[in-house]
Amino acid sequence: MGKIRERRRRERTKKFAIQLIARIGATIAVFALAFLLVNNLDLSSVGTDKSASGENQEGTENGSVSETLQIVMAGDMLMHESVIQSGKKEDGTYNFDHLFAHVAEFISKADLAIVNQETIMGGPNYGYTGYPSFNSPYEVADAEVKTGFDVLLLGTNHAYDKGEQGILNCMDYLDTTHPSVGYVGVNRSQEEQDTTIYTYEANGITVAILNYTYGHNGVTLPEDKKYLVNETDEDKIRSDIRKAEEIADFTIVCPHWGTEFKLESDTKQRELAQIFLEEGVDLVLGTHPHVIEPIEWLSHENGHKMLVYYSIGNFVNGTTSTGDGVANRMIGGLADIIIGRNKDSNKVEILKYGAVPVVCHVAEGTEYTVYFLEDYTEELASKNQIVSQDSDFSKSYCESLVTQVWGE
Repeated sequence: MGKIRERRRRERTKKFAIQLIARIGATIAVFALAFLLVNNLDLSSVGTDKSASGENQEGTENGSVSETLQIVMAGDMLMHESVIQSGKKEDGTYNFDHLFAHVAEFISKADLAIVNQETIMGGPNYGYTGYPSFNSPYEVADAEVKTGFDVLLLGTNHAYDKGEQGILNCMDYLDTTHPSVGYVGVNRSQEEQDTTIYTYEANGITVAILNYTYGHNGVTLPEDKKYLVNETDEDKIRSDIRKAEEIADFTIVCPHWGTEFKLESDTKQRELAQIFLEEGVDLVLGTHPHVIEPIEWLSHENGHKMLVYYSIGNFVNGTTSTGDGVANRMIGGLADIIIGRNKDSNKVEILKYGAVPVVCHVAEGTEYTVYFLEDYTEELASKNQIVSQDSDFSKSYCESLVTQVWGE
C-alpha cells in the first residue's frame, strides 16, 4: 500500500468552448451544428511568467484536459554552517523562515511542492555542523512546512552523515511534529523499503515519488542496514517503478546524481535516465551537482516520453570556495510543471513545464535569503558576499548562465 495524502482540490480557472462540427455529403450538404460544453483548462492562465522554459509542445492539446495539478520543486537545501548561523536567535533557538520569504507565496500555491533536504536533520545532540559532515536543526523542516512544501527528499549523499540514529531522529521529528508532510529516500526497516511506495493525491491525480542517491561520500552502509537510504541500485529502481506504475497516475523519480559543479549531464545520469524511461517514468527531477543542468525530453521507441531536469541546482548554500565558477552555485531554479488528465486516454500527462530561476543572496555577515532572478537587481548582486569569492558574480552573470543552460 502506498502512503497517500489527501489534499483539498484547488479550483482553477475554467472556460467553456463551442465547437462547430460540419459534414458535407457527396450530393447534399448537411450541416449539423452542435454546442459541446466542455470543461477545458485555459493553459494560458496557469504557470508563471517567471518561468525560464516555455510552452510544452509535447503535452496534451487544450481541448482534452480535465483534472490538473501543479508541481513545484526546490533544489538543494545545503545547510552550511553560515546558513545555520543565519537562523540562530539570541535565545539560542532557530528560525529559517527568512530563507523562503521572497518565494514562499509562489511555492505555497502549488498543489504539490517538493524540496531537496540535502542535509540530515539529526537533532541537537550531535551539534549543528556544516561541510563535510552535516547536521541541521529540526527548525529547517519547520520553515519548509510553513512555506508550503508537501514532500521532503531525504535520500542524499549526506543522509548518513550522523549515522543510523541521525536518520531515525529526523524521521521521528517529521512523523511527530509534521505528520501530514511526506518524506522519501530513507527507511526504518527492510520491510518498509521493500513495500512502501510514497504517493501523493490531489485534484483526482495520484503521483508516486521515488528518491535515490548515488552514495554516501565514501561511507558504506552496514550490510544489515542497507535499507536506511535508497541507493541507485538498478534492480531496486526497476522494481520500485513497476510498483509505482501500478498504483499511481504519474511517476516522478528524484535522483541524487551527477557530477558536482558540472553544467551538463554526465554518462551515469544519462544511463540512469534510460532506465527510468524504459520503466515508464513520467518526470525526473535531479539534484546534487549544486549547479543547474539542462532540461530535456527523452523518447522511448514505444512512444513514451519523459521529461528530465538533470539538476535544478542549489536553493540555498554557504560555500566558502573561491575562484572561477563558484558564482554558479548561487543560481538555482524552482521546477514548475503542470500535469493533467487527458480525457480521451485517461492518462495523466505533462501540459506545461519550466524552471523559475532563483538566486541565493548573502548579505553582510550571515544574512541569507533567496530571490527570484527576475526580482533581483544589480545593486543587490553587488552586495552579495559571493562577489568576494568570485568577482564574476552579477545579475547579468546569473542571467547569462540561465540562458546558457536552459535557453531563453
